[in-house]
Amino acid sequence: MLADIIQFDFLRHTFLTGLLIGIIAPLLGAFLVVRRLSLLADSLSHVTLAGIAFGLFMEKQFVFPFFNPLYSGMGFSVVGAILIEKLRSVYSAYQEIGIPIILSGGVGLSVIFIALANGFNTDLFNYLFGSVSAVSKTDLYTILTISIVIIIIVALFYKELLALSFDEEHATVSGLHSKRIHFLFIVLTALVIAASIRIVGVLLVSALMTLPVASAMRLANSFKQLILYSIIFAEVSVIIGLISGYYLSIPPGGTIVLVAIVILVLCLALEKLSKMKHKGVESYE
Repeated sequence: MLADIIQFDFLRHTFLTGLLIGIIAPLLGAFLVVRRLSLLADSLSHVTLAGIAFGLFMEKQFVFPFFNPLYSGMGFSVVGAILIEKLRSVYSAYQEIGIPIILSGGVGLSVIFIALANGFNTDLFNYLFGSVSAVSKTDLYTILTISIVIIIIVALFYKELLALSFDEEHATVSGLHSKRIHFLFIVLTALVIAASIRIVGVLLVSALMTLPVASAMRLANSFKQLILYSIIFAEVSVIIGLISGYYLSIPPGGTIVLVAIVILVLCLALEKLSKMKHKGVESYE
């Protein structure tokens, strides 16, 4: 595949995009998992699907030659993130209820716009499950920009995000602007999900944000290790998924997720073997 990547622009764009997503998805996914907000990714992915379906409908209805459904997906995702944050304020005692509300709304809008766009087509299928050949040069630059912004913001606000993730109440009492930080974080999550759909697909993007983190949690001894291992596992999943998708002519999203699951099983097995070995040493002593 290396020779093909050098020869074909679309493969080069896809591979580079996959590497970027392999960094930013688990980077924010680590904070999501620690904060027990894993379902947030599912919710925003369905809102993103509604935005993409809306974009495809507008593209067909009004024939916008330069309109990219990826941008409408990002717009819907960001709006969905803002609405979830607003619902957190409305239902202060049941803050998580905003996630299923927005998820349901995203599914409902998706059904309507897909129907208006005359149902499923190749473009929509690629957005649902990812594609090896769907990433354009414009998409690559867009995702590169998003990746740079996310990495810079996480680096600048790492301590605040960390404090907010492990003890939100203490962080707020300590003077941290928790609402602003959470709002920024949720918008970044929306952008990551929208950026990842070209490779992984709308229906599977949340898996790339959570599965590598779940694997890393069995091995990591610190939060920074958790992020590092998560990125490594995500990159392995993306690379193997893209290569298998290219040679088997199948959507890469499915194989990326399956590889991530295999890595999780291996990490669980490794952890169990380590505990058994440690227990055996203790009993011997």
